[in-house]
Amino acid sequence: MAGGKLSPRQRMINLMYLVFIAMLALNMGKEVLNAFGLVNEKFEASNVRAKATNDAVIDALNNNAKENPEKYQADYDKAKEVKALSDDFYEYIQKIKDGLNQEIGQQDKAPAERDYQAMDKSQHTDELFFLGEGYAKDGKEFVENIDDYRNKFLAILGDNPKYASLAEKVKANFSTEDVKDKDGVKKKWLNYNFEGFPYIASLAKFSMMQSDIRTNAQEFYGMLMEGNLKQQVSMTNYTTLLEQSKGAYYQGEKFDGAIVLGRKDATTRPNSVELKLDGRTLSPSDYTIEDGRVKLNIGAGNAGEHKITGSLHFDQDGERISVPVEQSFSTIPKPNSAVISADKMNVVYRGVSNPITISMPGVPNNKISASGAGLSRSGNGWVMNPGTGREVTINVSGEIDGQKFSSSRLFRIKNIPRPLASIGGQVESVKLPKSNLGAATITAKFEDFDFDLNTRITSFKVSIPGQPTISVQGNKMNDQVRNALNRARKGDIVNIFDVKAAIVGNSDYKMPTVIPINVEITN
Repeated sequence: MAGGKLSPRQRMINLMYLVFIAMLALNMGKEVLNAFGLVNEKFEASNVRAKATNDAVIDALNNNAKENPEKYQADYDKAKEVKALSDDFYEYIQKIKDGLNQEIGQQDKAPAERDYQAMDKSQHTDELFFLGEGYAKDGKEFVENIDDYRNKFLAILGDNPKYASLAEKVKANFSTEDVKDKDGVKKKWLNYNFEGFPYIASLAKFSMMQSDIRTNAQEFYGMLMEGNLKQQVSMTNYTTLLEQSKGAYYQGEKFDGAIVLGRKDATTRPNSVELKLDGRTLSPSDYTIEDGRVKLNIGAGNAGEHKITGSLHFDQDGERISVPVEQSFSTIPKPNSAVISADKMNVVYRGVSNPITISMPGVPNNKISASGAGLSRSGNGWVMNPGTGREVTINVSGEIDGQKFSSSRLFRIKNIPRPLASIGGQVESVKLPKSNLGAATITAKFEDFDFDLNTRITSFKVSIPGQPTISVQGNKMNDQVRNALNRARKGDIVNIFDVKAAIVGNSDYKMPTVIPINVEITN
């Protein structure tokens, strides 16, 4: 397309060809747009949960301030100040998002109904924030609001060393200083972060900022409350607790429970006691008054629920203060069936050692025996390593006072869930520079799985746009992959798939294929 004299027609064809190439370069794939959309959805869902958590903390601080204003009112006032600052800035960003979403027709749509491919243009954000070589009115206001939030938050934190780490985090996450790009050229913060980006990317950034706002408040509340929210009560609002050596008693046993005050120390010894068991007044020989509690010396009675009522009396500042007692305990018949439960879940998993608790109420462990396919003793407990099939039955027998009891329980057998390919703990979609990806170690990560499973990656495949698929043995990138990465371009999506994994120490179990991971090249 260069060199020599060209006809007008040829020059027009060449120009159209260049325009076509530029359009291809600027057109983001739907997978990338959808990935940004998924990230934004996760931020928004997390922000909803964070608000609920923060509101609960504020309520707790409010209650403490009402009960003991001298000690907690100052903390509560600070928390309210942070809440107001955070909520105002959060809502300001939300209004920006709502306005832009309204422009592109996505405002009232649920996440599953949003068309992220319609958010591939930058013009909406650019027109809002930029004017010529400078900032538009809304752009200036946006930067000013960030600076205002940052400075006010830092002013609240002050020079207290307890908040030093949070202060550094606020400075870093909400800095509007000029930024150097990959070429070392200084750019204004707003241009660097929002100019020319697809709207879905900017939307995700807005949601990320909102997430940082909620997180900052959450961390501040946690530091504020640390070691300082133990409830302080007076004798007028104590409660009582029933302390027992076990949850239930057999007929004829001695009940060795105790009525315990909510605040249990030597300063809370009752001056006198009035107690009834199922309406019968207890005599002094039925209980012992101790520091912070009244120990009961009564029989467990017949099977069923028994109620203890009455009052504990304290002399304070010349006045008698009574703390009401209303507790209950249950007496049960001797057992005729076993109690069997999986320690971690209601199923057992093939390929791992499942800890099982087997017991009978009132029966010592050395008097209990159990059997089942794959069941064996492990220390003081049991372990199940299920084999084939979909169900396994555990049979239990025990002996007490010369009587034998037996029972059984059916458990379902499940396979280990499919793991996700992970780089540095990240899954599904990751952004990395070439050098980091070339040095990456691929691991298998299980989400929402109750076992800490030790696995190793045995092989995987790497697909780089415009290049042949590369097979790799082991869990690290080889030279062939690194050479191919050198030819990749910024924005290329590298797909790591067909990942094979094995359980360390259990090579006989065939793991399911690992869920792939996509890596966007950032340089």
